[in-house]
Amino acid sequence: MTTIRLPIVDEFGDGEGSVQVHQDEAQRIDGALVIAVYGKGGIGKSTTSSNLSAAFATLGKRVLQIGCDPKHDSTFTLTKRMVPTVIDVLEGVNFHGEELRPEDFMFEGYKGVQCIEAGGPPAGTGCGGYVTGQTVKLLKEHHLLEDTDVVIFDVLGDVVCGGFAAPLQHAHYCLIVTANDFDSIFAMNRIIAAIQAKSRNYKVRLGGVIANRSRETNEIDRFNAAVGLKTMAHFKDVDAIRRSRLKKSTIFEMGDAPDVVEVQQEYLALAKRMLNDVEPLPASPLKDREIFDLLGFD
Repeated sequence: MTTIRLPIVDEFGDGEGSVQVHQDEAQRIDGALVIAVYGKGGIGKSTTSSNLSAAFATLGKRVLQIGCDPKHDSTFTLTKRMVPTVIDVLEGVNFHGEELRPEDFMFEGYKGVQCIEAGGPPAGTGCGGYVTGQTVKLLKEHHLLEDTDVVIFDVLGDVVCGGFAAPLQHAHYCLIVTANDFDSIFAMNRIIAAIQAKSRNYKVRLGGVIANRSRETNEIDRFNAAVGLKTMAHFKDVDAIRRSRLKKSTIFEMGDAPDVVEVQQEYLALAKRMLNDVEPLPASPLKDREIFDLLGFD
């Protein structure tokens, strides 16, 4: 059995009492705009990430999307299949990364988007941060980041501890996907706290909120005003988005019906904002009781 040795954790740099996987300085991503997408589990992060990647590619950018979830389904609407994960291909060569070729772990998708699924160790046996680190290490060893304009990390659920906070060490901005409901916003508040902690020692900053699967945004707006966030894009509960996942397609491949075009244009506008008009947001999380008192009806 192969033993995976984990990197030494940093017990001091990410806040009092923090025990986090610390980034190897040699793995720093230079040159590209790096975005990490977080949000409550099942809120539509992979759909959002893939369509945002497609939007950047439509604007002529060279895009790399990295799925950071053991279930490795982040990129299938771009590639039309479930691609092998980094951890799987590393295991196949007894974790000798020098034996791998780029085509073993990186796959071209819609409009040339390069797609990687980091994967993860079996439940309870390893660290998601290790897998993220090994993925970035492979990319740098093969010089695959030198010709990339945008990197998108699509991260598991709202897990912001330990290894699954590792993409925040690489990112310039975090986008939080949320619906207009209490549970999604409660999760968003925890993510804000994680980014606030990481920003003490890393370049990551809050980029804003993506309202998803919601006709209204009144609760999101109320929360944004309280903590200092802003909504960068709003995707309503459009059936074409649901159908695009079933068809293993991006929204840009779903025709030209008015509701589809509206979603396409919103993604293109979001991509342009991230390239030209995004500003770090100095948001401050609320205490749990404060969220409870803030949201909902009187």
